[in-house]
Amino acid sequence: MKKSAAVALAMFCFATFPLSLFAQKSITLDDCFTFYKFYPQTGDNFQYLKDGRHYAEADHDGNLHIHDVLNAKSDSLILLKLSDKARGFDQFEFSEDETKLLIRAGTEPVYRHSVLANYFVYDFKTGKTEPVFEQGKQQFVSFSPDGTNVDFVFENNLFLKDLKTNTTTQITQDGIKNKVINGLPDWVYEEEFSPVDGGGMVATRWSPDGTMLAFIRFDETAVPEMSLTWYEGGVYPMRSSFKYPKVGQANSTVSVHLYELSTKSMIGKLMGLEVDDYCPRINWTEDNQLIMTRLNRRQDTLDLLVALPERTIYEQEDQTNWIPTRLLLEETDPAYVDIELDNHLVFLKDKRHFLWMSERSGWQQIYRYEMNPAAAEGIVALTKGNFDVTAFYGVDEKNGKFYFQAATPTPLDRQIWEGDLNGGDARLLTQPAGTHEAAFSPTFDYFTHVWSNANTPQEVNICDRNNDIIRALNKNERIRKLRQEYGFVQKEFFQFPLADGTFLNGWMMRPAVLDTLKKYPILFDIYGGPGVQTVQNQYDGYIGSWHQMLVQKGYVVVSVDNRGTGARGRDFKKCTQLQLGKLETEDQIAAANFLGSQSWADSSRIGIWGWSFGGYLSTSCILKGADRFKMAMAVAPATNWKWYDSAYTERYMRSTKDNEKGYEENSPINFAKRLRGDNYLICHGMADDNVHWQQAVEMIDALIKANKQFETYYYPNRNHGIDGDNVTMHLFTKLTNFVLEKL
Repeated sequence: MKKSAAVALAMFCFATFPLSLFAQKSITLDDCFTFYKFYPQTGDNFQYLKDGRHYAEADHDGNLHIHDVLNAKSDSLILLKLSDKARGFDQFEFSEDETKLLIRAGTEPVYRHSVLANYFVYDFKTGKTEPVFEQGKQQFVSFSPDGTNVDFVFENNLFLKDLKTNTTTQITQDGIKNKVINGLPDWVYEEEFSPVDGGGMVATRWSPDGTMLAFIRFDETAVPEMSLTWYEGGVYPMRSSFKYPKVGQANSTVSVHLYELSTKSMIGKLMGLEVDDYCPRINWTEDNQLIMTRLNRRQDTLDLLVALPERTIYEQEDQTNWIPTRLLLEETDPAYVDIELDNHLVFLKDKRHFLWMSERSGWQQIYRYEMNPAAAEGIVALTKGNFDVTAFYGVDEKNGKFYFQAATPTPLDRQIWEGDLNGGDARLLTQPAGTHEAAFSPTFDYFTHVWSNANTPQEVNICDRNNDIIRALNKNERIRKLRQEYGFVQKEFFQFPLADGTFLNGWMMRPAVLDTLKKYPILFDIYGGPGVQTVQNQYDGYIGSWHQMLVQKGYVVVSVDNRGTGARGRDFKKCTQLQLGKLETEDQIAAANFLGSQSWADSSRIGIWGWSFGGYLSTSCILKGADRFKMAMAVAPATNWKWYDSAYTERYMRSTKDNEKGYEENSPINFAKRLRGDNYLICHGMADDNVHWQQAVEMIDALIKANKQFETYYYPNRNHGIDGDNVTMHLFTKLTNFVLEKL
């Protein structure tokens, strides 16, 4: 009896005062969001040169370094004689022959991906820096394949500059703000059809031989306008507006046009697009055939159409040259066709084949198609298995190989593979569990390899084809040391079953030593939106440091990927169709029930928070799961699906006319009366062009009508990211205090 009591006391003392904690440094909010002390470096911003052995890196002083992959001692430094306006550039691009450099400086954000900027061309032969255009900042500037021209957009019109003669030609004349856009995407295209692997949607494409320029024209005249109010210290606030199509409203009418450089004239406009169709991509084959992607508004059918300019029809009535098209490929899905499939469209130099990604097998895989649909060879599956391909890195046709990333060996991991263009077995290049990412040199002899796992910051190396390290760039030793100094805990992965037997993946971070005499509060950090994961074996040096701070304060932080999230096949991702938010909410409630039943958990103190879709889901959970979740914090949440953009919402929910019940039953605004207590916080940027402030205001109005108490934080002049000017620190101070108060 006495011995047992002594052991229990010793265990209590050890659990409460572990020796390691006496030397542990305390994490502060300033560490996380002012100094970003724990944020790792993920590799220098550089580009491989055409020879495949060298790469260029720009420094903060406007110098360009040329590095030799195999010989660090031979690194050289090129000093660019830039004009004052060009110094401090944030992006550079070589011409195809590497004799010129396109430089971007003085950027001003427009939306999520697009910017206005001053662009300059630096000529290595002459050492001169010339502005692309001097009448105002430009958008979407790019070299022609031979480097003799650049195209750019200024005030919604497309221009062409001949670098040899220094002459500028205005290709289109009808561009007008909030009416017609030539050569750059409108708001919904930029937000919903931009590639996930970086950059915005491209609405201009040069033919490989440089003789033609294709572009997309957006007529947004009929699209309703959304207004924003800016509070900048004036006597009256300033107002701005932009075209934003919501569910069921008119989208831009798009058309694809072809311009010929030699004649400086339009060849014509492609046939095949109806008023409600989307055109999210245009591409060229290696033999200069223009390919237009057509996606119907319902988004369950995607077609690749080949332009046939040799059969152009001249219409006397509307004075338009119409270019016929023929069908190359059709992809259908009862739910929706994921546009990211089209982002992996690659036409081979043999001019006979192209690569395409499809979920037809139930998993996202790569296929080889014939350019001639009647060819006997047909379709060849180049990747096979119960896993999703998650990135495509390029084709080495000389050696018959291609390179890709896949969610293997588990949906939480990412590995890099070498595939066989002839359909042979793929070769695994990267072995350890975790997340592997790559950027290959043009010759595919070397690649930049970035690896991390949940508890190890990124390591960056240059490797050869066999993943042998040629050059170590960064191991983030500083972050590794800081993790030890501040007593960072390990992120643990777990699974639990739903009632139907489906297993969900999650991670948790708990205090290093659990006091067996205490019960711990739990905070869910969620997103949960279609195809997205928060539960991945990858290092998080941003929000992850805030999680560590909360753990130091005695909280357990968790995240769970509900049904509808990514890397687990087509059916798992698309099972939420027409009921966006229903299964997701049920799954997060089930996760709270599971974790609340653990011996260390305080089931009466479970909170949840998220941003954007995560804000929507946390709001839904505090209402529909009021008996399980004590508190919720929602940042920039959608609260009624009918107020979000057309392309995103209709993809998963169809229209309100087709699915009225789905909209009503899965919009939190309709369940405001279910809120219990005053433990709900809603934060929003008042200039959010994505999830509009309207969503928060209408939710607040519903809560007031239901006589519910809540807290709000508004951020004037801030967009969906709510950042800049100390805003991040301010927001997370409130979130932290709310957690400490309510849990």
